[in-house]
Amino acid sequence: MSDKPYDPEAEGARMSFKDAMSYGDYLRLGQVLSAQAPLSTAHDEMLFIVQHQTSELWMKLAIHEMKAAALAIAADDLQPAFKMLTRVARIFEQLNGAWDVLRTMTPSEYTRFRDALGQSSGFQSYQYRAIEYLAGNRNLAMLRPHAHRPEIVAELEGILDSPSLYDEAIRFLARRGFALAEEVNRDWRATRPESDAVLAAWQAVYKDPQAYWDCYQLAEKLVDFEDYFRRWRFNHVTTVERVIGLKRGTGGTGGVSYLRRMLEVVLFPELWTVRTTL
Repeated sequence: MSDKPYDPEAEGARMSFKDAMSYGDYLRLGQVLSAQAPLSTAHDEMLFIVQHQTSELWMKLAIHEMKAAALAIAADDLQPAFKMLTRVARIFEQLNGAWDVLRTMTPSEYTRFRDALGQSSGFQSYQYRAIEYLAGNRNLAMLRPHAHRPEIVAELEGILDSPSLYDEAIRFLARRGFALAEEVNRDWRATRPESDAVLAAWQAVYKDPQAYWDCYQLAEKLVDFEDYFRRWRFNHVTTVERVIGLKRGTGGTGGVSYLRRMLEVVLFPELWTVRTTL
């Protein structure tokens, strides 16, 4: 064994980047790593900022994948859609893990910088709203927190004007021969109520998976995504209650009470009901 320090350049590694793009240049790490600007002297504010910023980055990727998956389903190109939906589920698995880090912060530590947040709140995350709209939960009242940002409203309106991910799944069922004419000709901006016709279609799929294997796989990919999404919501409630108890949220919501109501929202209702009816 040589006592000489290892030099990667001896194996061909580039060591000078004066006139070349480096790792940090490609990822624009100067911008990313300078985006953390605590407003207090509290040690734990950095944790709070990093956790939420990284969550927003994962949500950006989830939106990218969900949009692409919806387009792939619309084009009857299901294999890439399955891959994308699997990735979205894994993204929410990653987001779930982030709560474990945030839960290392105690109530005493949070109170040292909570006032610095003003009225800002995760409730106002437009990327989270985009994910819900893309999935099919189209609560138009939730556009209001973004009214001061016309470009964000325009982005969300664009999502509302197009079929959701679940709408595209139902349209695919219709193209596979199920009688769903009323379901594929509707106002995309509205949250679709649970439908007996859609439930009957999923029942047929689950009763004979071999005959409808593509539909069956699509159903399970959607359930997998919502499963992880629900876990993320539940972990959110638990983390908030652990850190602030039943105090109101900084954005004015009821805090835990508001988050508990969100647990009742079902993105793909017939895919859960079908499990009882089989």
